[in-house]
Amino acid sequence: MSTSFRWVEQARSGRARAGHLHTAHGVVPTPTFMPVGTVGTVKAMTMDAVRSTGAGIVLGNTYHLMLRPGAERVRALGGLHRFMDWPGPILTDSGGFQVMSLGPLRKLDQDGVTFSSHIDGSKHRLTPERSTDIQHALDATITMCFDECPALPAAPEVIAQSMRMSMRWAARCREAFVQRPGYAQYGIIQGGTEAELRAESVRALTGIGFEGYAIGGLAVGEGQELMFSTLDATTPLIPWDSPRYLMGVGTPDDLLGSVERGVDMFDCVMPTRAGRTARAYTERGTLNLRNARHAVDSRPISPHCDCLACTCHSRAYLHHLFRTNEILGPMLLTWHNLAYYQRLMRGIRAAIVEGTLEAHAAWLRAQWAMEDWSPDEMPPPDIPPVP
Repeated sequence: MSTSFRWVEQARSGRARAGHLHTAHGVVPTPTFMPVGTVGTVKAMTMDAVRSTGAGIVLGNTYHLMLRPGAERVRALGGLHRFMDWPGPILTDSGGFQVMSLGPLRKLDQDGVTFSSHIDGSKHRLTPERSTDIQHALDATITMCFDECPALPAAPEVIAQSMRMSMRWAARCREAFVQRPGYAQYGIIQGGTEAELRAESVRALTGIGFEGYAIGGLAVGEGQELMFSTLDATTPLIPWDSPRYLMGVGTPDDLLGSVERGVDMFDCVMPTRAGRTARAYTERGTLNLRNARHAVDSRPISPHCDCLACTCHSRAYLHHLFRTNEILGPMLLTWHNLAYYQRLMRGIRAAIVEGTLEAHAAWLRAQWAMEDWSPDEMPPPDIPPVP
């Protein structure tokens, strides 16, 4: 049965919120972290493995999917949910950030962007309407507006000009969006780190009216302190009953600090990229499994993790896989990192609901500041230690 798209509050702690996002493809508890499935796959993971981590929503990308295999082909094959074996909600990035990252391969005008494919050099055109149509063809549960994301640092007048063009594009995206029960379109708040420009952007987008609002143009080199101060100035302006999505963020500490400032949704390539480069996220910070000290370590990555890497394998085995360039290494470590991110978000949600977020946040930060577990803190190994 169709359902309306809505965010329903469950609890709050200061500006932090716990709730449920109701969509045509299921209900997602928030705050939530979305694994990045740019081209219809979360790298090194089956979708069953992604589900096992507790993820409730994933992300795809308009730019990459329009180039390969093409939105029309995905639609003919039953839509992105069937194509990638993910019946749950899917949010699709509009492609704006990727196109703007092409530098000399793209030409921007007031109507849209003409660019050359990074794959084969073929010419393409993206406009607000075309981006919205592609996301409709993919059957995205949440469609993102097409915007420009200028590189920082930039002069305030450059940021202002870019933001105002993005707001004009947002109105065109809204006009092109096909409204259906349980589906949504998010406007993207721009304005760099300028509080007045962010406020102007929020006013423009709420005047148009969207089901949710994303905060774009951050985590692009401005540093955490400036990112947090920008959130401090921006999130209180967003309607309380609308979901808030911080795009492309970030580290575990970024997620926690942003939740404390009222953000509900996140995506980032960090956990999957780290998994492919032998870095494991844990309650005690990150580990580099290529490090020689893991070569004879029979312990799991984390004593608190129930992923396949931790329940069945030792640090020594994972070290061996990366040293021998075996593909199983990135697969297992990506699984672990995504499981950690989902466990982190579940803990934060529970703390908001239980009214213990301040204490839980202090505990998390204290744990991240500690060294790796000592042997006497770890559970007994499943295999005898290597001499």
